[in-house]
Amino acid sequence: MNLALWLERGGLSHPDLPAVGMGERVARNYGELAGRAARLATTLRHRFRLQPGERVAIAAQNSMDYLDVLYGIWHAGLVAVPANAKLHAAELGYILEHSGAKVCFASSGIDTGIAARAPGSLERLISIGSPEYAALFATDASPITLRQADDLAWIFYTSGTTGRSKGAMLTHRALYWTSHAYATEVDPIAPGDALLHSAPMSHGSGLYIMAHIARLGVQVVPESGGFDPEEVFRLLMRWPRPSMFAAPTMIRRLLDCPAECDPARIRTIISGGAPLYVEDALEALARFGPRLAQIYGQGESPMTITTLAKEDIAAREHPRWRDRLASVGRPFACVDVMVADAQDNPVPAGENGEIQCRGDVVMSGYWRDEAASAAALKGGWLHTGDIGSFDRDGYLTLKDRSKDLIISGGSNVYPREVEEVLLTHAQVREASVIGRPDREWGEIVVAYVVGAAKREELDALCLGAIARFKRPKEYVFVPALPKNNYGKILKTELRELDAKRARERARAQG
Repeated sequence: MNLALWLERGGLSHPDLPAVGMGERVARNYGELAGRAARLATTLRHRFRLQPGERVAIAAQNSMDYLDVLYGIWHAGLVAVPANAKLHAAELGYILEHSGAKVCFASSGIDTGIAARAPGSLERLISIGSPEYAALFATDASPITLRQADDLAWIFYTSGTTGRSKGAMLTHRALYWTSHAYATEVDPIAPGDALLHSAPMSHGSGLYIMAHIARLGVQVVPESGGFDPEEVFRLLMRWPRPSMFAAPTMIRRLLDCPAECDPARIRTIISGGAPLYVEDALEALARFGPRLAQIYGQGESPMTITTLAKEDIAAREHPRWRDRLASVGRPFACVDVMVADAQDNPVPAGENGEIQCRGDVVMSGYWRDEAASAAALKGGWLHTGDIGSFDRDGYLTLKDRSKDLIISGGSNVYPREVEEVLLTHAQVREASVIGRPDREWGEIVVAYVVGAAKREELDALCLGAIARFKRPKEYVFVPALPKNNYGKILKTELRELDAKRARERARAQG
């Protein structure tokens, strides 16, 4: 089993079908995409002498070349390590070192930052679009390297509570089931249907590439390489039956955009990365019609724990319709999901507990981290760390995010990672970072600080060590942080204090 087989088959059977769109034009057909992947595989295996199972990183913005690289890696029997292009060079350097990647493909601009932080294990850093990159395809195609179902295909780096990312190991089998679940339960695909990549291809949007390749769909990359609401609407109107993955903050921006749009041309808008506000779901339903779906998953069970189907979101006549809109839906057919107590026993409907799941879609563990793997997969169940409850109809509602995770604009931010940076300042005695609810971003990062440091100094410190989106949007200086008898900072009390300050500020402003 090798995910690249789906592309190879498409290249043989339907070589002239469009495979990749760049903006409004067709950039590659299936024969061209499959051929480029096979030729890049030749270079990776024979010129670079990489052996099956070795890792190749992609630190790049969305582009049509992303698909060449991803499928070239798999065609060669190698393991892809896609990294968030928004990460700081120091964070990318850690991922390269930790994964042991020998080759990294990077976008122009990102490559210079990586070069300054590259570990000794990295043998080649290739700038996508450069003459060196173009030369990689000047060779003959090689046969696909067959892989076993449980061989690694993708190491998905997700934020960790200790300030270091963890690499969720996703096998060919896991990504097969992710693709199958998507195409059967979220968004059925017909040949020629388009997938618009306005969200990062290194994460949520990229995990739906495979299903569309299997069904001869078209991968559409915006000319901007990212998310621009007016461009999104233009491309949704250009391509046949388009779908797109969008974080709730992206959906909010689409709703605020006045651009004209014929919703009948849209296949599906899939919301994920955080629960969607009920008010936003209602507004999206009013504007786009019955085309909104929602999924809940993690990098450890990629996009595939539960789904709230388009039919459920549109079922206004159901007596519990609004309750279901506030949920994340029902479990996918390919996973078992339970809500468990502290002893990992299932709890009855209506009671809160930790959400756990198991199935072929779940990761095989964390790369080079046996202790974290054992804890996360204890008893054969993935312990998500999320708190939720099932209702009597089997719909799951998220109640809280454990480990104090902040989700801002669809990106995960773990407070301790930011706190460790702040505490390197000589005039910061203590720091605690929390998420504050925000209409536009879902949550924003707020730092409570004990000390005499200046805001601009802390900003500069963060910008020099972590990604910009993790930087606190506000610093609140306090004489002390709330703690329990053991000296542990009470983030719950801190969030209550922050909410009180917000209410007082709102009253003062009238």
